[in-house]
Amino acid sequence: MRLKSSFSNLKLECGTDEAGRGCLAGPVTAAAVILPLSFKNSILNDSKLLSEKKREHLKPIIEHEAVAQSYYHIFPNDIDIINILNASILAMHKSISQLKKTPEFIIVDGNRFKPYENIPFETIIKGDSKYLSIAAASVLAKTHRDKYMERIHEEFPMYNWKQNKGYPTKEHREAIRKYGITKYHRKSFRLLPEQLKLEL
Repeated sequence: MRLKSSFSNLKLECGTDEAGRGCLAGPVTAAAVILPLSFKNSILNDSKLLSEKKREHLKPIIEHEAVAQSYYHIFPNDIDIINILNASILAMHKSISQLKKTPEFIIVDGNRFKPYENIPFETIIKGDSKYLSIAAASVLAKTHRDKYMERIHEEFPMYNWKQNKGYPTKEHREAIRKYGITKYHRKSFRLLPEQLKLEL
């Protein structure tokens, strides 16, 4: 299915999406992208449907061709204070605020958002597989977050974040059970299944 270029038909429509919401460690990262209405790309899709190689191929294309683009990390300390939903929305707001052009309309992946600066918006379920700008935001959010996880992997290689990117894989949970938690873990998340209590 070809992705649509615009929801509102306004020139400065911004798509926004986040990555890392379900992770046990690392930030939740959002990106915001305004693409030209003429933008076309046959590969671009929801980042979850793309290989790492394709995401890395798309990242410089998006950054070069976008009218404006930005990303923002919200880190575990803040996630633990304001909860993951609020952190995801805050990351989207922050990434929109950093755009070098003010959007006329915002399209958001998912069904939850809070108004930003009185700019009209629309939440779209599975928006990252329907609209190019949301798909582009999903690719930027994912690639920037993955880079960050690879960087902190060097500090704590036993959790293999380079591979699992902080998601709750069996291997990641096993490492938490064995080594405890780090400053990068989200303490408000259920880091281990109930039967394996963790002393925090």
